Amino acid sequence: MNRHQPELQSIEANEPELAEIGLPNFAPYLMNRIMGRYNADLRDQLAALGLSTPKMRALAVLSVHDGMLIGELAVLAVVEQSTLSRALDQLMAEDLIRREPDAEDSRAIRIFISPEGRKTFERLWPTMARAHAQMFDGISEKERAAFVAMLKKMLANVRHHDF
Repeated sequence: MNRHQPELQSIEANEPELAEIGLPNFAPYLMNRIMGRYNADLRDQLAALGLSTPKMRALAVLSVHDGMLIGELAVLAVVEQSTLSRALDQLMAEDLIRREPDAEDSRAIRIFISPEGRKTFERLWPTMARAHAQMFDGISEKERAAFVAMLKKMLANVRHHDF
């Protein structure tokens, strides 16, 4: 076995194969389809604002959790740190964010959304909110709350960070 490839664990004998489950019943496939459609729906609006998906995600997270460390921001924005670093360089050049050394560790950098970055995000938010609402069209508040609660449990099962 190649030392760069993780060893795949064999599935339990009672676990069905993907063909038995079927793609329409395989949750990761459905989640990817939903998020792919959500991101595609935002693409034109992002382009009009000069944003890419990583830049949008960074601004979205910073609009709620301003002043994050870059590693934390990468986790919450669901962007590889190298990709995020390039996006942050661009956001900085566009005056949409600012970087400041961490008060406790001068080697660490905190990222803050600028007033112009907040305005840019606020122009994008209605499009994001409409796409979000469309996903829940015909779904009751009770079903929605149960679904979000289940997603939070699933995230707790797979996450590697405390946030």
